[in-house]
Amino acid sequence: MRGTSAALEPPADAVKPVRHPDAPVPGELLGAHYGECFGCGGEQPHGLHLEARAGDGVSLTAEFTVQPAHQGAPGLAHGGVLASALDETLGSLNWLLRTIAVTGRLETDFVRPVPVGTVLYLEAEVKAVAGRKIYSSATGRIGGPEGPVAVRADALFIEVKVDHFIDNGRPEEIRAAMDDPDQVRRARAFEVNP
Repeated sequence: MRGTSAALEPPADAVKPVRHPDAPVPGELLGAHYGECFGCGGEQPHGLHLEARAGDGVSLTAEFTVQPAHQGAPGLAHGGVLASALDETLGSLNWLLRTIAVTGRLETDFVRPVPVGTVLYLEAEVKAVAGRKIYSSATGRIGGPEGPVAVRADALFIEVKVDHFIDNGRPEEIRAAMDDPDQVRRARAFEVNP
């Protein structure tokens, strides 16, 4: 049974999301926004290493394989790890809007257990935008796009300025990201903070 709270229902004046003209093209791998990100970063030994691809409109697909380090109960993915995968996937949608945003609310439904070794296939899309608020949803399926639904979520992201990260992050990490000589990596470090 799915029941989205009123806080995740777009208001009557919300508008349809518009994909930014500079967004990655459908099928393009998005890559990690920050190497140390638990969700998508390659430098996190126990991270999800989630890989997302741009879809049509303001949608994307993503995959990650549940590793032994992601266990809760023996042999099964921890619910918090699954929520993190959904949050990372939903946050990555903001790249398609070219908006810096953070998670304001995330509601997750756990439909069935996800065994270690499973590839979780995720689909997400932005449903509506109202001012600084971005409403989106995602579904995670076991084994592929036609597999059984294991998890799903609705989320509200809030658009922020880069100062949000500068004012609240650890100074040494912020400084390292801002001093990166690679302009693309420097900009992407602050694009998404799911």
